[in-house]
Amino acid sequence: MTACGQPPAPREASAVTPVPIGAWQRDWIRRGGGAPDASVAVRYVQTPIVFGDVRTPADRPFVSRAASFAELTDDELAALAQQQGFAGTTTVAGATATWHHEIDFQPASDAADAGRIEPAGPGRMFEHALDDSYVERWSLIDPAGGAAVDKFFAVRVARDGHTEQLLAVAGLHFVYARARDTPLPAARSIRDAIAQTHATRDQIIAYLDCEISYGRVSDWQIERSTLPWQQGKRLGFADQLAVDPGGQPRSRGAEAGEVWTVPVNTMTAAELEALFAPP
Repeated sequence: MTACGQPPAPREASAVTPVPIGAWQRDWIRRGGGAPDASVAVRYVQTPIVFGDVRTPADRPFVSRAASFAELTDDELAALAQQQGFAGTTTVAGATATWHHEIDFQPASDAADAGRIEPAGPGRMFEHALDDSYVERWSLIDPAGGAAVDKFFAVRVARDGHTEQLLAVAGLHFVYARARDTPLPAARSIRDAIAQTHATRDQIIAYLDCEISYGRVSDWQIERSTLPWQQGKRLGFADQLAVDPGGQPRSRGAEAGEVWTVPVNTMTAAELEALFAPP
């Protein structure tokens, strides 16, 4: 089927669909029966439980010259406010998947993030909105990933019951999420939050200071990030992890009040040691 073709009708909700594990890219989204839209680059990493997803507009300004928010213009800050990303856990009931956000780049919504998952042949799937307002087509990034496909790892860092950092690894790919220090005000979007609060430049920067990054574990290099200057750099969080003598992952130095947990791990001690070897 071509990108412009009409996807088949979703399967009956009674059909059991597994969690869509792996590393995915969104090919397009069609809203309200309109034309396919591929103007946002989406990378989604799903383990059997934990997931991460980062979405950056294709027309995001090229700001690699900047090393921090301080070096961006007001217009460039406004452009970053249009990004999306989230991380948390996934549950599936029948053909309906629900993504429970623990870290969200945009303001949290009361509406559930849920969709009907429809397998569409090897390495592809459709996601249908429960109200049929959109359909998305997704493709595995490495459809022939071999033995790496069954290797999953995730770590959560929480404080006072709130997730501050979350790492999801599926095969050769990762998504890392770090929450902002100050929660966003209630709003439909960051742009609305800025308008509603008459935010100063410093407040806007605080609203935007949420990192969600995608890359590959071979060198932990970040390929896409809500913080553009992180792209091309090594994920620092990976260097905070080590393996204890019993072959279990551990933090190299958790801060006071942090609680580190490993909700997913299908890797051997040797694989973990290779994964988190110092650079």
